[in-house]
Amino acid sequence: MEIYRKVVTVRFAELRIRDHVETEGFGGFWHPGIGQEGLQVGAIAAMRPEDYLYYAHRGLGYAYAKGMDMVPLFGDLLGRAVGSTRGKGGGTVHFASAEHGVLGQGGTLGSNFVLGAGTALASQLRGDGRVTVVFFGDGASGRGTWHEAALQASVWKLPVVWVCENNGWALSARFEDQSPTPHVADRASAYGMPGVIVDGQDALAVRDATADAIERARRGEGPTLIEAKTLRIRGHYEGDRQPYREDQVKDDEIPNDPVHRLGALIPDEQRRTIDGDARRYVEEAFAAALAAPRPDTSVIYEDVWA
Repeated sequence: MEIYRKVVTVRFAELRIRDHVETEGFGGFWHPGIGQEGLQVGAIAAMRPEDYLYYAHRGLGYAYAKGMDMVPLFGDLLGRAVGSTRGKGGGTVHFASAEHGVLGQGGTLGSNFVLGAGTALASQLRGDGRVTVVFFGDGASGRGTWHEAALQASVWKLPVVWVCENNGWALSARFEDQSPTPHVADRASAYGMPGVIVDGQDALAVRDATADAIERARRGEGPTLIEAKTLRIRGHYEGDRQPYREDQVKDDEIPNDPVHRLGALIPDEQRRTIDGDARRYVEEAFAAALAAPRPDTSVIYEDVWA
């Protein structure tokens, strides 16, 4: 029920941002994660609060599932001072909370691989028992940083778990047109680590697969590559009309919708209560973030080394 509460909350948040972008415009690029909320929340449900998270760029399910409040998340997206980065990353996914182990985002897709291997190395040297979980898409799996990080993490048996959200699209390129193997998980054997394929629309299955990988990493047995098969419902970014795609899916016709699959396991009355609470929470959080002030330009001089 807790996983369902978080998944449905993220769904309402995704839809709220979608509506805002469509009616009010947006000061950046929002990469919607509608339909992928289940795998994000499911995987993170297997993590301990002190474990480290590097999220991918699609949606905001990761940060909320790890414990961050919606007000600073919306604040980040809307470029408001209440954001976790105080408005610096407005318009795209740049959340950060050391308290919750949410360590932010690199400047380019693929940079999280080496950052994640770095925090896993730190955990190994400190012996603190923390595991790092790194999310990425099928497109980013072709970056050189993935291969470099995967190689060294396996050699050193670093406590890191790689979670690939394979939604079949790297911006406008189909996965089968950019990969010589049918599955990202096929590449795991080259680095001497397990490669696990799981139904990304089944939040509980993703939770179980991630829990096994995390415990393996915590035992000192090294990394695991998890490939969660999912769907990209909307465009690469909000406003992308997808002229390259014939199989477009409507938001209310999501195949194997993770929200509906979880909801079917919960009694109707309880589910309706959770839905109502989640919707109110999202609306109140969005309104609070939208009403917050924009940061003063002096914020660009804060949190810099020199």
